[in-house]
Amino acid sequence: MKTSIASDPADLRILDLAAEQVRQLGASRLTIVSVAREAGMSHGNVYRYFPSKEALFDAISDQWLKPIEAGWRMIADAPDPAFDKLERIVVSAHRSYRDKLETDPHLFDLYCRSVEEGRSTARKHRNRLQSDVQRVLEEGMAGNLFDVADQRRALALVFDTLYRFMSPISIRLDREVPRAQMDGRCERCVRLTLRILSSGRI
Repeated sequence: MKTSIASDPADLRILDLAAEQVRQLGASRLTIVSVAREAGMSHGNVYRYFPSKEALFDAISDQWLKPIEAGWRMIADAPDPAFDKLERIVVSAHRSYRDKLETDPHLFDLYCRSVEEGRSTARKHRNRLQSDVQRVLEEGMAGNLFDVADQRRALALVFDTLYRFMSPISIRLDREVPRAQMDGRCERCVRLTLRILSSGRI
C-alpha cells in the first residue's frame, strides 16, 4: 500500500482534485467517493494511493507546506548574518501562513486541525522550523553574534516570544487584525528577541 505522499501522476491527480474540493467546500464535505468520481476511478482505487481520508488530508497539507519549508532552508543556507536569517525565517513563516489563511482559508483550517490533533504532518513541519531556527542560532553563537550560553534556552526564547507569529492557530485567531498591523508587531518582536539574544542575559 502506498503512503500518503504523492509520488506518481495518479497520486498527484487525486491529490490535486481533493485539494480543490477542500478549497471550494471545506474538509468536512469532502468524500473519497466524490474525489474518485472527479478522478474517473472507483473509490477503491483511491484507497490504493491514500489508505484513508485522513491520509489524503495529510498529503494535501504536506503539499502546500513543502515550499514554505524549502524557503526556510534557503534562508538558513544563505551566507547572511545569523541575526538577519533569524528575522527572515520568522517573517517568512508569519507571512506564508497569513497568505494561506487569506487565499485558501479551508486549506488553512485543514492544517490547523492537523496541528490541534497532533498529526504527524504538523509535528514534522514544526520540527523542520525548529531545526532551521536552531541552525541559525548555532551559527550566531559560533560567530559571537548571539551571546548565549545555553542553546536550549535560546531556542525556547525564540519560540516563546515569537509564538504568536509562527503558530498557525494563533495566526487564525488574529485573522481580524489588519495585516499591516500584525506585520509591524512581528517585526518589533523579532527585533526585541534579537536584542535579548545579543545581550548575554538569557
